[in-house]
Amino acid sequence: MEERELQNPHHPQLQIITTISSPPNLDATAEEDPSKLSILTRFHAGYFRISLSLCGQALLWKTLSEPTTDAHALRPVVRMLPSAAFVMLWSLALFTLVALCLLYAVRCLFRFRSVRAEFAHHVGVNYLFAPWISWLLLLQSTPFLRPHTKSYLLLCWFFSLPILALDIKIYGQWFTKGKKFLSMVANPTSQITVIGNLVGARAAAQMGWRESAVCMFSLGIAHYLVLFVTLYQRFLGSDSLPAMLRPVFFLFFAAPSMASLAWDSISSSFDTSCKMLFFLSLFLFASVVSRPALFKRSMRRFSVAWWAYSFPLSILALAATEYAQEVKAQTANLLMLVLSLLSVAVTLILMVFTALRPNDLLPHDDPFLCSNLIRH
Repeated sequence: MEERELQNPHHPQLQIITTISSPPNLDATAEEDPSKLSILTRFHAGYFRISLSLCGQALLWKTLSEPTTDAHALRPVVRMLPSAAFVMLWSLALFTLVALCLLYAVRCLFRFRSVRAEFAHHVGVNYLFAPWISWLLLLQSTPFLRPHTKSYLLLCWFFSLPILALDIKIYGQWFTKGKKFLSMVANPTSQITVIGNLVGARAAAQMGWRESAVCMFSLGIAHYLVLFVTLYQRFLGSDSLPAMLRPVFFLFFAAPSMASLAWDSISSSFDTSCKMLFFLSLFLFASVVSRPALFKRSMRRFSVAWWAYSFPLSILALAATEYAQEVKAQTANLLMLVLSLLSVAVTLILMVFTALRPNDLLPHDDPFLCSNLIRH
């Protein structure tokens, strides 16, 4: 094994994994024949970026298709599309999410050691929120269930409770465990934990559970403030993100955008607090997209990390839609249209790349397969 490592100095991560992993015969078989077993080994919660993007896109289309009282609104353009288009998009999001959940469930059964390692990884653990966020977004955009029905309420509780359970684990570690202090593990993907609470708060508010909504919103916004300051000060965690995962920097403007939507549902109006959060998200959006060099290395080769671009754009477009509905100005409607078109275009491009290059979705040099993940 040591001879193999010396012969391949350009692939240290892959050789470390081969050295540490369990049965040598099993690894040799996986290298020779990319079977289902190797797919389970390389699959991880980061693939729920795809379902996040599609579910966020479905919610955006539903919101844009709703009637409005603004005479200058551009939503009628969306309503000109056949309703079957939205149903197809929602069905695609549902199929993708179910497929990813089933695959991850099989991984839990046959690769439980890898799942445990993911819980200990400073990036991987944050994506454990992603499937529950996806289900809540899909539930809010469903054309088949109405809020306040028993089935809708039960599903909302079922998808929200895991988020609270993960809150207790992760937020508790941030201030009780030395190696898991926020200053040591903070990175842009940590904002997914905040987004999970804000999506849950919005879902609860839309069903009339105001106290539950305020509870989840307070958890999300309090930890967002702490996390935002930590990332701004560039502690160790913010520098520990591999170049391939740079697209997750788009999450910087997804969190305040989701916060504005959540508070809009709680207060029943896009008030000054919502506008402040929305303007913050616009500023962060401009700050991120004006630095293309930041994403240069991650764009050299297609990977599942590219799907991190779509979801934040969809959430920002949703916030712009609510802002335009409140202020009823042509400038706001134009901003909503531009962001919505950008979100749709990015999602379509990612879908085309995924269909044309499916083999690139399971690379052998995925950052989630690094030696730190295995050692934990």
